[in-house]
Amino acid sequence: MNKIDWQKEDLKYIWHPCSQMKDYEEFPPIVIDHAQGINLYDTDGKCYKDVVSSWWCNLLGHCNPEISASLKKQADKLEHVIFANFSHKEIISLCMRLSKLVPKGLEKFNFSDNGSSSIEMAMKMSFQYFQQTGKPEKTRFMALTDAYHGETIAALSVGACDLYTKIYKPILMDVIRIKAPDCYRCPFNKSRENCSCECFIDAKKQFEKYGEKTAAILVEPLLQGSAGMKIYPALYLKKLRDICNKYNVHLIADEIATGFYRTGKMFAFNHADVSPDIMCISKGLTGGYMPMAAVVTTDEIYQAFYDDYIKGKAFMHSHTYSGNPLGASCALAVLDILERGEIQEHLKTVSPYFNNLIKNKFLNINNVGEVRSIGLINAIELVKDKSKKESFDSKLRLGYQIYKKALKKGVLLRPLGDVIYFNPPLIITKEDMDYVVNIALECVSDVLKEQSFKL
Repeated sequence: MNKIDWQKEDLKYIWHPCSQMKDYEEFPPIVIDHAQGINLYDTDGKCYKDVVSSWWCNLLGHCNPEISASLKKQADKLEHVIFANFSHKEIISLCMRLSKLVPKGLEKFNFSDNGSSSIEMAMKMSFQYFQQTGKPEKTRFMALTDAYHGETIAALSVGACDLYTKIYKPILMDVIRIKAPDCYRCPFNKSRENCSCECFIDAKKQFEKYGEKTAAILVEPLLQGSAGMKIYPALYLKKLRDICNKYNVHLIADEIATGFYRTGKMFAFNHADVSPDIMCISKGLTGGYMPMAAVVTTDEIYQAFYDDYIKGKAFMHSHTYSGNPLGASCALAVLDILERGEIQEHLKTVSPYFNNLIKNKFLNINNVGEVRSIGLINAIELVKDKSKKESFDSKLRLGYQIYKKALKKGVLLRPLGDVIYFNPPLIITKEDMDYVVNIALECVSDVLKEQSFKL
């Protein structure tokens, strides 16, 4: 039997996400054969350190034996069942346990199979709530500049990253845009550590103008991921909560990327000690094993849909794989691991170590504007001029050049433009941190030298 050229067959059939396929002519896809911990191994046996958690979803390492065992056991018992008028013990148990962990007041769970869909559900839920509670004028949505909430049409509409949205603008919803906090380039010359969120003034203006017509505002709490891992203070969320209360606007928390200790706490909203009205979770929910997402909301919102069928108030939104038992079994195993507390103790030690390591290695480079961190997430923003905080010309694709070099050295980085970031599985060790940071430093230095920038 002839040996299969897997790369060739991949390129023959597969259209990869978020990729210009022409790039693959020069840099073909890496075909992964197996994985363990933070390590991916290709078909030739080469190891790659996965420090982006395979798009931020791998929470506790690849092929985690406990999650794998739970999934295997469930597959022999019940793989799927229609979730309309049917249920199963795994999903009920998951909700029972999550209800004790989500921010106070969130009680009702509605499931889908991916983060973007959960955003759509949250928006529809908020809109329908006001239509059914005597506020039909509340039809608008607010979102921050530089936001990313997924790539279905409504999710794109509340997003604001041109890379994803620009071409589709003629078919997107008209969303009220609030200028997002930008702590690195703060117009008030403040820092995250000493500000009173003076930048909230723009949110105040938009609420004063549009609050009475707005159903909900969507926010990535504390961390605007695709914008370049932009981190802002918890006080901003507190102010949002207060102003949403004032104008009767739902606060929708997109915790898809920030949930499950990514920011150092179970959910990013825990840093602010306030609760959203609706929360979307996915990614780490199943440890990166199975597609699953949940929209969690209050009993008050739920009650607006609870009536005789003939009244037409039901939330008529469904996904074939809603509440899938395999996904639930993985999520239960994730909670088993997290509830033992070992991961949290590990994070107390390795999170500050990782941040200090990266700061010590990178901050003395002329073209590193800022190193920012929250939990295990660390981001390094490369700039053309450090004093002016001036970005490089995007046509140079410096981040992409660094990405290619790092892969050749066995480290999977996937920069956001010219922001190099680390968002590894929570189990990463100090030894792996030392290794990946040194490789990243080599690659950044090499690319900057090739571009004749002074180090």
